[in-house]
Amino acid sequence: MNKKLIIATALLFGANFAAQAQLDLVNPVPQQVEKSAAASIVDAPKAWSVKCDAGKHADVLNVLSTASVKQEKGAQFTVTLGVKGDKSVKKFAKKVPAKAEGYYLQVDAKGAVIAAADESGLFHGVQTLLGMMAKGKLEYCQVTDYPDVPFRGVVEGFYGTPWSHAVRLDQIHFYARNKMNVYIYGPKDDPWHRDKWREAYPEAEGKKISELAEVAKKNGVNFYWAIHPGVDIKWTDEDRDKLVAKLEMMYQLGVRSFAVFFDDIWGEGTKADKQAALLNYVDDNFVQKKPDVAPLVMCPTEYNRAWANDQKGYLRTLGTQMNKGIEIMWTGNSVVHCIDRESMEWINQRIDRKAYIWWNFPVSDFVRDRILLGPAYGNDLDIAETMSGFVSNPMEHAEASKLSLYGIADYTWNMEGYDYKRDWEKAIVDVLPANAEALRTFALYSKDLGPNGHGFRREEGDELKDLAQQALTGNVPARQELGLRCQDLKTAADILLNDDTNPQLQKELRPWLLQAKNVADYGMTVVAMSEALVKTTKAEGLRSVEHFYNQARSLQKQMYELENSNVRHPLQPGIKVATKVLLPTLNQLFAQTVKTYNEKNCADLNPVADYNPFRLTSTVQQLALLPVSVNGNDVTVAPALEVINWQAGGEMVIEGDRPIKFAGMDFNFGVKDVAKHFSLELFVDGAWKQVSLLHYSAEDPVIHTGNELGGMVATKLRITNTSGAEQKVYFRHFKFIKQ
Repeated sequence: MNKKLIIATALLFGANFAAQAQLDLVNPVPQQVEKSAAASIVDAPKAWSVKCDAGKHADVLNVLSTASVKQEKGAQFTVTLGVKGDKSVKKFAKKVPAKAEGYYLQVDAKGAVIAAADESGLFHGVQTLLGMMAKGKLEYCQVTDYPDVPFRGVVEGFYGTPWSHAVRLDQIHFYARNKMNVYIYGPKDDPWHRDKWREAYPEAEGKKISELAEVAKKNGVNFYWAIHPGVDIKWTDEDRDKLVAKLEMMYQLGVRSFAVFFDDIWGEGTKADKQAALLNYVDDNFVQKKPDVAPLVMCPTEYNRAWANDQKGYLRTLGTQMNKGIEIMWTGNSVVHCIDRESMEWINQRIDRKAYIWWNFPVSDFVRDRILLGPAYGNDLDIAETMSGFVSNPMEHAEASKLSLYGIADYTWNMEGYDYKRDWEKAIVDVLPANAEALRTFALYSKDLGPNGHGFRREEGDELKDLAQQALTGNVPARQELGLRCQDLKTAADILLNDDTNPQLQKELRPWLLQAKNVADYGMTVVAMSEALVKTTKAEGLRSVEHFYNQARSLQKQMYELENSNVRHPLQPGIKVATKVLLPTLNQLFAQTVKTYNEKNCADLNPVADYNPFRLTSTVQQLALLPVSVNGNDVTVAPALEVINWQAGGEMVIEGDRPIKFAGMDFNFGVKDVAKHFSLELFVDGAWKQVSLLHYSAEDPVIHTGNELGGMVATKLRITNTSGAEQKVYFRHFKFIKQ
């Protein structure tokens, strides 16, 4: 049964009416809507009066005041609001859905009524009214609305550069507008969240946390502060008391929602019975003793099915021993995976409660050379009742993440009515209304993650596949159209590089916009080269096949040089755009054209399109797809994020396209005294030659090489686990310096 009821006017006017409807501007899509049979779209009022029980709903009234409407006593249009039990909405009480966060909204010529089940529902009803008015109009209607999933929002849980304070404040307002009620603060690179979890925040940082908690509360968002003690927790009363003391410090800063993370660790901190006992103590002695604190949330060590060990019973131990009011987070069948009913039933049986989903999308910390601007899709639409919460882990690029988060807000609110394509189009307009078409064009080529260790891919370039196939089979109009698509991409990139209506978005997108211009120029050049090849008369001057070939070669190199330039964001290993369909098609067309030219002219032009002087291969699955980048003489491998299970005999090899003269090398596997378990070899004159490894101190996890490395010339290097046993390590840093 479709929960979205549209009657009368929708039946009369069909799709044309829907395109104009003011409720179409609202996100998420309401559960039930009844529209007036009469003409129902009118100008929004210039002024209104507000009616509610005295002394109540101050935060909701503050949100309502953000509308560009004057509040005047005696205005003809009246906004009446309240929750069940308030006198102001007593006669509408029966219309309020009997669900948490539910609300009833009625708009007619006299005004608007918002009657809600609770304060959160009142926030949401106001947001629906404001969203409907976004273009200066109102629509007469009745809305009965409530969320499908109790907890909905975002976990700032990525590795890399944490969001700035200003960005976090902006995100909170975005969540509120889109009826998300959770923001979990857990950036891996906040030291007081993880490495310094026992210590108090410095005063300046503490004030920022206080402001985040305060702004979130005023906008109906639960601000969860997460602590990550598992790396070095001692399971002693002293450490237990220090953890509770830290939570008490955060409570004094205004935080009222808490999470405890045990993800991405190994060793002593991973014991399920110890984790359960600690969290029960926290729940019994901290959470339950404070009536204004939300349910505790924990992220387990085995947070996905691929890592779960049923024989050891970690998850079942949590399920049976941990208080039932504590939420348990879950990423699905693997670290990065879409969620379906079968996997929800599997985990819920083991943890004896509904799982709290941590969806690792659109997070890009494991593919930092990509910007992910695609829609949120792939999760089942019939699983709302199987989960207690659903939060998205976004990119460090907060503004760009909104294109996906917009849809996630809708998915978790009204799962049955979710349409990811519709939401993606709406999100583009919401994020950049001034140049939505340019953003859409660029985003079409910025969706896929590329090959990665998690095997998670997204559609990209589907609209080009038929055109690409025709272009590669010699269809001249198809090739010309391919060139026009490249021109569109360049136009869009230029427009966005000059768009100052959303400075944060422009800053985030800039490296990829510059690369998009290179890809577009390369595409137009390759198409021109293919057209020059089939002309009956040989082109002269700069329009010959040879000149277009040289230009294409130059652009291939420019793409590589930009990937390794200072336009990148911190920790960004490269800049990839349009790599799933468009760029591979252009490279194939380049190779085809060059080979045909060589055959016709007895020439020897190089048909290989990719330009990269270094190649990484590895028998360690988690390392095999890490990108290699160059900055001057420094050659680095992008870090991996989770614990690396480096099998005995597993190796990682980096090969250059020419001999490398080494000046130095160091790497960090995140473990003290681990160098003795690994060997480093360089391939010199056709044979492997070993180089010594050492730590400068017993407490330093960084591994250095012996002095013999300096000046050695080799074509490749190899790191091997020679311990005879699996080694659990991190892969935080790897660099060598060439002369």
